[in-house]
Formats: sequence, C-alpha cells, structure tokens
Amino acid sequence: MKLVKGIIDFVMDILETVAFIGSIFIVIYLFILTPNQVKGASMEPNFQDGNYILTSRITYRFRQPQRGDVIVLKAPSNPDIEYIKRIIGLPGDTIMIKDGNVYVNEKEIPEQFTSAATNVWQDGFSKEGVPFTVPAGDLFVMGDNRPRSSDSREFGPIPENSVIGVVFYRYYPVNEVGAIINPLPLSWR
Repeated sequence: MKLVKGIIDFVMDILETVAFIGSIFIVIYLFILTPNQVKGASMEPNFQDGNYILTSRITYRFRQPQRGDVIVLKAPSNPDIEYIKRIIGLPGDTIMIKDGNVYVNEKEIPEQFTSAATNVWQDGFSKEGVPFTVPAGDLFVMGDNRPRSSDSREFGPIPENSVIGVVFYRYYPVNEVGAIINPLPLSWR
C-alpha cells in the first residue's frame, strides 16, 4: 500500500510540474513573445523564406513603433494570416513614392535594406508621385523586396492594433542567428 501511495505521489508531482511549466509557456507565448516563420519572399534579402524569428508582443507597451522596425501583423484581408513587414511611416507622416524612391515628410528615406527600387501597383493604394498622410492610429508598412511584397502600397495603412509584435531575434538558420537591428539612423526613426 505504501508503494502504491508513493507511486501516486510521484506521478502527481510530475503532473504538477508539467502543468506549471505548461502554464508558464502559454503565458509567455500569448503575452510576451511568439515564434514565427517567414513565409514568402517579401522581406528578401534580409529575411528568407523559412527563417525562424521571435516576435516581442510587449515592446510597444514600453515604447512607440519606430520607422525601420520589422513587425509581424495580421493581414488586412484575412486576420488569420500573418505578414512580416517594415514600418516606413508613422501616424502623421506624409509618404510619397516617386521614381522608385520613398519619401517621408519630403525627405528621401535611406533604404539600404531594400532589394529593388520601390514600385507602385496600378490599382493599389499608393500612386506615383502622390503624397499621402498616415492617419492617427495607423502605420504605413512595406516589405524589403518591393516588387514581391503585398503591403501598404497595395492595401493602404494598417491599424496599429493589427500589429502582433516587433521582430527582435532570428534563431534559424544557424548561420544567421542574432538580434534584429533597426537599420535606419536614429534621426530617421
């Protein structure tokens, strides 16, 4: 009888430990950080299809979004799909795309992180040479691989509340493991 009680106590201790660790994992996953996988080519050359990244869900509780931040957001057309994009414009910023360049508040943004000139889509939101002011509570986002990115040029600005979090770390592939650094100079953020 003592042996059975000892086994039951041992099993209960293990179950309590598993439940405790599982609870911590769920809290971290839902409220603090989330692993994501990059799908598609919209962020090349900086993020490749199949890269694994960590997204902080709490960073924007402590600071405002900045131009150049890489974020994960809910797709405007289907909130069950997640996009990875870079913030280009903040609320109140005036964005203009002209001759393949992006202008924020009438200054050309230094985009050494893009893979190609910035185009506009024929039936898209952004028009060549036409300025647009980002409304309060919204962000203007673009992929780094401009010809292959569905982004604010196509669907317009996104609500800030559609942002899941800011990408802060890449953990796969092994040769690219490390922190994700905002490439824009501080004066542009």
